[in-house]
Amino acid sequence: MKQSNNIPELLIQLFQNDLPGHDAHKIMLAKPLKPLPINSFSNKKTPSAVLILLYPKDKDLRFILTKRTQLVKHHKGQISLPGGVMQSNESLQETALRETWEEIGIPPENMHVFGNLSPLHVKVSGFEIQPFVAWMNKEPSIVPAPQEVEDVLSISLTDLLNDDIMELEEWEIHGHPVSVPFFRFDEAKVWGATAMILAEFKHIFKQNS
Repeated sequence: MKQSNNIPELLIQLFQNDLPGHDAHKIMLAKPLKPLPINSFSNKKTPSAVLILLYPKDKDLRFILTKRTQLVKHHKGQISLPGGVMQSNESLQETALRETWEEIGIPPENMHVFGNLSPLHVKVSGFEIQPFVAWMNKEPSIVPAPQEVEDVLSISLTDLLNDDIMELEEWEIHGHPVSVPFFRFDEAKVWGATAMILAEFKHIFKQNS
């Protein structure tokens, strides 16, 4: 993706039209190859938020993913967007900014939020995830939280927009065979809720850029 001098204006345009929501999410939805037992799903809807933080680098646009440590409570070792559970005294947007600060050390005042994507309910874990899209006009200085973040990945938007990075494999998850679509960024496989969120962002970016 060639960097534009008008990226903030472009980001504003991304949120002028209706979001594709489920139609985009289902492209990256993992599908059990056999019916799952009823107790595989949670009735909870825990409010949470994540952040797609765009910034310019090397004549491209990039965003940050993190590899979670084995010390976190949920989704150990998975690659995800910065984010977490909403606290009682904050909005979901504040949650996304706070969690990004706590996980990778970027102060909220350094990020400008342009809008939100469609909420995503993860039935297995019970999280109700609200994604936000933000911008920084330079590459951020990143300080990972060692208890939560094992590694930080800087992902090219050009790579995300390339349809060839989508792959499909059959995995066994919690003892169940599952057909899993994922985005491959070098050795990293991004699947599940993170891939579904990125699929919607990819869709609206390709439609409006």
